[in-house]
Parts: sequence; C-alpha cells; structure tokens
Amino acid sequence: MTDSTQTIEAYFAAMRRGPEAEADMLDLFTADALYEEPFSGSADPARGIAEIRDRLRAGWATPLPNMELDVLSVEVVGDGALSRWECRSSALPGPVRGVDRYEFREGRISALRVTIESGSDDTSA
Repeated sequence: MTDSTQTIEAYFAAMRRGPEAEADMLDLFTADALYEEPFSGSADPARGIAEIRDRLRAGWATPLPNMELDVLSVEVVGDGALSRWECRSSALPGPVRGVDRYEFREGRISALRVTIESGSDDTSA
C-alpha cells in the first residue's frame, strides 16, 4: 500500500466520522491546498486550511442522515490519484457516485477536486 493510498483511506475514514474527525481531516492537507467540491454550491474552490475547514464545517452542519460512503476504486499514478466512490442516504433518491482527483505533495493532499459522476438510477429526465 502506498502513502497516497493510505492518505486516501484516511480521508474517507475521516469523512465518514464527520465533525469529530476535523483535526484528522485537515492534517491530510497541505497548508496551501485547494479543495474543489460540488456540495457547497460555491463555484470557487476553497484554498488553504481555513477555507477548507469552513467548507467542511458547513457540510457537517447539515449532514446526510444514515450516510454510507464506500470507496469503489483507487488508482495512484505518480504524484496523483483518482478514487471513485458511492454515497447512500435516506435523504437521497438513490445512490450517488463521484470521482475524487488528488494531487499530493510531501505525503499530503495539495489539491482535491471532487465531482459527481452520477445520481440515482432514475433516468426519467
């Protein structure tokens, strides 16, 4: 198992634990890290630990009930990685899948870009 894989596993473990894992989560990022995610509604990425903390706290303030988060795959290439995941909650119409793209520096996440790959199996749009 690579250091990058361990960092990704620690990230998902902290995400599952929520606000009680704030310190553990933030320790995974470099001081100047970039965090881009679709959940907050902000078009701008969070930059640096303080902004990442604010983004995470906002999400933790309204958590998904009964959330289950599974890592489907992890691929590490050089100083980067890609993970695919699935999230389920009673508040969602069905499973949601996403992709995380990581960049690492000195064993920590220097950039994390989260995207939603698909929503529920509802194709009646």
